[in-house]
Amino acid sequence: MEENVRAGRCVVAVDGPSGSGKSTVSRRLAASIGARYLDTGAMYRAITWAVLRSGVDLTDAASVAKVAGEVNLRIGTHPQGYAVTVDGVGVDADIRGTEVTGAVSAVAAVPAVRELLVTRQREMIANAGRMVVEGRDIGSVVAPDADLKVFLTASEAARAARRSAEDAADVAATAADLARRDRLDSTRKVNPLAQAPDAVVLDTTELGIDEVVARMRELLTERGVAMSRAVASHDGPERSGGAA
Repeated sequence: MEENVRAGRCVVAVDGPSGSGKSTVSRRLAASIGARYLDTGAMYRAITWAVLRSGVDLTDAASVAKVAGEVNLRIGTHPQGYAVTVDGVGVDADIRGTEVTGAVSAVAAVPAVRELLVTRQREMIANAGRMVVEGRDIGSVVAPDADLKVFLTASEAARAARRSAEDAADVAATAADLARRDRLDSTRKVNPLAQAPDAVVLDTTELGIDEVVARMRELLTERGVAMSRAVASHDGPERSGGAA
């Protein structure tokens, strides 16, 4: 194997349901291989926040799409410090709230919203060249030519315990909400949550974060993807979606 095989470009697609560890693992992996990091779920959450703020009916696909097309969504891509803004307003905390969480699956199911954000996500990946991207349709839709595709999963109990600990919420209620989101995300007509045929499945139920990251690094090495220096210092959010 040549030492410099794919030393520059490296795209890792990380998919899986909520609570499987995608965000933490993806950020750690990106930092360890000198790559950018893109949380596509945060993009859909940001659009959902904007839709809720606008007051339009969530079942009105045309109105939801209109809001998505008009907002200025910006998201950083540094794995150790990134921000999300909508029309200049910082929404990092708000997009993780219960209101957005309860509505994001409905907004993400709107075909025009997915088309808009998938286009932006592909542009960001192309511009970065070296990036770890996490979401629900990355390996199957957004980056089908990724150097490595990983589908993270975990038992329902483990996922609920992790998410409830993050949100300081009741485990039973969290489990019910995760089941609801899994059902909606897996059955939507456009770009549903799905495991790409060539993705490597990693069950994180009994694995620590470092163990998962180590396994993913091994998979990259097996594919001839060279490791790189640490990613450059944070240089501000990158524009993605909506009007300038």
